[in-house]
Amino acid sequence: MRKILIAIVVVVLLLPQHVSAQRAGIDSLVKALSSAHDTDRAYINYFIGKKYLRISGDSSRLYTLEAIKLAKKYRNDEVLAESYSVLGAREKHEGNFETALKYHLQALNIKEKSNNYSGLAVTYNDIGLVYKQMQRWEEALTYYRKANQFAHKAGRDDAISFTYNNMGTVYNETGNYDSALMSYRNALLYAEKINNPGALATALTNLGDIHLTHKRYDSALHNFMRCLSYDKANDDKYGMSLSHMQLARVYSELGKLQMALAHIDTADMITKQENLLRERIEVMKIKSSIQEKSGDYSGAILSIRASAALKDTLISEETSHQVSELQTKYETEKKEQQIALQQSELRSKNYIIGGISGVLILAGLLGYSYYRRYRLAQQAKLQKAIMREQELATQAVLEAEENERKRIASDLHDGVGQLMSAARMNLSLISNEIEFGDERRKLAFDKALSLVDDSCKEVRTVSHNIMPNALLKSGLVSAIREFIQKIDERALEVSLYTDGINDRLPSNVETVLYRVIQECVNNVIKHSGANTLDITLIKDDEGISVTIEDNGRGFDTKVETKGIGLKNMQTRIHYLKGTIEWDSAPGKGTVVTIQVPVGDQ
Repeated sequence: MRKILIAIVVVVLLLPQHVSAQRAGIDSLVKALSSAHDTDRAYINYFIGKKYLRISGDSSRLYTLEAIKLAKKYRNDEVLAESYSVLGAREKHEGNFETALKYHLQALNIKEKSNNYSGLAVTYNDIGLVYKQMQRWEEALTYYRKANQFAHKAGRDDAISFTYNNMGTVYNETGNYDSALMSYRNALLYAEKINNPGALATALTNLGDIHLTHKRYDSALHNFMRCLSYDKANDDKYGMSLSHMQLARVYSELGKLQMALAHIDTADMITKQENLLRERIEVMKIKSSIQEKSGDYSGAILSIRASAALKDTLISEETSHQVSELQTKYETEKKEQQIALQQSELRSKNYIIGGISGVLILAGLLGYSYYRRYRLAQQAKLQKAIMREQELATQAVLEAEENERKRIASDLHDGVGQLMSAARMNLSLISNEIEFGDERRKLAFDKALSLVDDSCKEVRTVSHNIMPNALLKSGLVSAIREFIQKIDERALEVSLYTDGINDRLPSNVETVLYRVIQECVNNVIKHSGANTLDITLIKDDEGISVTIEDNGRGFDTKVETKGIGLKNMQTRIHYLKGTIEWDSAPGKGTVVTIQVPVGDQ
């Protein structure tokens, strides 16, 4: 009997996820419930509660509470934990975030005892979603990371992809765009591994959005086009409408207005056919913007008016739905109270007042929601402006530093260096014209002449270190090769490998990378005690990757260093919008990894 009931449940869960199919699945489960054994009733009540989650919150709660009661009675921890998760999801949909956290933590406590890695991944992700709704970003990120770890342990590539997407959204919300981009790329990698259309579309949309935000239009187009192809293969009309909207936005930014209009018209057609009212409002806004750019001002006015009319229709439908629900509740109560006719009029007035209050509350919530969105948008603009000012300040400092280096190097070479050379030449002439009385005076003069030679060499060496000629004339690779050739191989054996760097890089990129690599090599010589050092430079479509690895004594990366060298390197690489990381431990050597997106400079 138990196997038959579980088979029924599995078949029902595979039904299409629209409302009529969901209700059909619920009806099948309710029928199975009437003849089920007590030990199976917990499973079925849980599944009914889960399927009611998007249809009726009250019904979902009713069946889920019954499942919890039966699960406790028969000590079924699996159903108990999943039922708490359903209650947590319901409370989150209702906006009761603290209560939602309470239920999800109860589910987590049960799953931790069973070491159910897959279940733990789901629950940690659920808790992260609640914290994200509360805009408590650090807590959300902590739980998403735990969810990702357990998804890896469970071997759930689909869950790994979605948790990376969720982490990416938090990084994006908090302005950490490099980490967001890395998370979205990881999400896409695992989605491609299992060829999951939903996960692929989600990852590609997120990647497209972040590239569009940073005006990387070619990358944005590539991702949105791929997303559209998966939407079509999956016959996802909603996803297709969103992909066409995003493509229209990109082509509009590129000035390809005919292409933009073609995509936005396709999105308009899909949203009309599928009755996607909210999406049509956005479609008409985008269309109005494109028409305005193309000089079709009358069309732009018509489109923005259509957007406003659709918004009024949406508000009207939502209000009508609210009033309809209130009216239904009122009629139900009225029938139940027909015996108490004397209280009928009073109850009617109460429900009418309740209906009006509900509409007013809804209007207030809509106004408050708009106000919050406006404030968040203003805060985001302010943060963006602050970050831009910081970037400009850093750029100015670095450029001033490099200019000063060039000036000092030029003064040493052309000024002091030339004077020392002239002095050397004059002393040589004098030595040919005078006769020394004894050998002692001759040796003293030769010693002075040797000191002048050494000084000339030292001035030339200092000048080249400050601003190497190879960097100015031949580029980054030649300058690094010239620098490491000066290192005594008996003290430190250095190997250099390069790939893909065939042409000159932007001057600011070459200068910053040379300084950072020079600093890393000097640190190895001074502090590491290493006898081998490997330097690798690779350039590809993503940018430049630099790896510097030594076999020295290493250090604890968790302990903050007192020197300013590492901070200076971080500042220089961040100026190029890149990343730099140190991987080291005492006795394990050190690996420095640098990533620089050359295309963004």
